[in-house]
Amino acid sequence: MDKEQVGIKTPEYISLQFQLAGLGSRAVAYIIDNLIMTFINMFLIIIAVLLFVASPELEAMLEANSYIIAILLIGLFLINWGYFFVLEFYWGGKTIGKKIMGIRVIQENGHSITLLSSLIRNLLRIIDQLPAYNLLGIIMIYFNSKKKRVGDLLAGTIVVYDERPKGNKKLSPIEKEIQARGLSKDNLQLEQWTLKAIDTKDWNLVRTYSNRYLQMAQNEKDELTKQVADIIFPKLGLEIENKNVNELENLLFVIYLHLKEEWEYEL
Repeated sequence: MDKEQVGIKTPEYISLQFQLAGLGSRAVAYIIDNLIMTFINMFLIIIAVLLFVASPELEAMLEANSYIIAILLIGLFLINWGYFFVLEFYWGGKTIGKKIMGIRVIQENGHSITLLSSLIRNLLRIIDQLPAYNLLGIIMIYFNSKKKRVGDLLAGTIVVYDERPKGNKKLSPIEKEIQARGLSKDNLQLEQWTLKAIDTKDWNLVRTYSNRYLQMAQNEKDELTKQVADIIFPKLGLEIENKNVNELENLLFVIYLHLKEEWEYEL
């Protein structure tokens, strides 16, 4: 079946095309995520039962069990709600199920999902699950032109296939320079949640630095490299001391590769 597309014009006035994730792929992703949570829930319940059995005296057992039950209920709530909220924000709009199905959540303007949007979207799951078996959410996704459930409508999000925008694949001058230096993302491991410390302003700084690098005189390169490193490195937990200019340049170029993948929807 053909994938439906939606056109988005970003705040930077750039038009992008995304393929909307349909009901089938979203349903399978949701089933996978729920199977994972079911196993975690069962594990917690088994631990709670073992703790019940471990209480030797009736009075002590009743007192201990009340705390165990309270902790269990809080834990189950945090897992069943927080699983989607935390993963979607810190893992680029994906949960484990979404990653397996090759889909992700993004803002309707093409940007990465924000903390507030993830919070709203997942708090409203309780409405989408009404009256039972996610019936309202299924109906909304099926009939809405952008495949939005109630949570998506209020959070301003859409679910799309995790495909990179197609276009001219010819390497840019700076990408040729990075390739000539033998650099890749493997030269620096950055966790997804670490990249969340970078905002739009930081990405624009790194992108501008990288794109201007080859046009600058050597003294300008050295000065700008140190300035950009002073701003970006602390946000990613990287040390600046005891590194020469060439090492700083290489690290900034590798950071550029990481951020380009994270922010490429916003190019």
